[in-house]
Amino acid sequence: MIEPGTRFGPPRVALLALLLVAPACSGGSGGGPEATLTIHTARGEVEVAVEVADSSEERQRGLMGRQELAPDAGMVFLHEEPSTSGFWMKDTLIPLSVAFWDDQGRIVGLVDMEPCRSEPCDVYAAPGPWVGAVEVNQGFFANSGVRVGDRVTGPA
Repeated sequence: MIEPGTRFGPPRVALLALLLVAPACSGGSGGGPEATLTIHTARGEVEVAVEVADSSEERQRGLMGRQELAPDAGMVFLHEEPSTSGFWMKDTLIPLSVAFWDDQGRIVGLVDMEPCRSEPCDVYAAPGPWVGAVEVNQGFFANSGVRVGDRVTGPA
């Protein structure tokens, strides 16, 4: 989930257009648009079925209240311009990891985040500016061989 008070411009047009090309899927746990995000690693391609948090309300809610997330699923957050805003885990029930990528599609940071039930909650940030982020179950990136420097693309 994105830190409260974060302002967004329209979603990053090129990547959002790619993400929304995939057909909507009614099997998701959150009801947002569904697509496949591909991470190109040294071990091969890693696919993540993603919900696109494409409204201010969806970005603020993120994965709050979810009791589970499919093993290969996540939520994508996009910025029009590079940002240094962080994520917090207020009312998020499951441990998550987040990958941040830059305007070239390169992962610039991988961060593990812990649930927070009461404020103050930690804010988790990338080590530098980012235009996209994807939250997944904690450990997914490590288990899949995802590393800083890997490349992110929209659906195949």
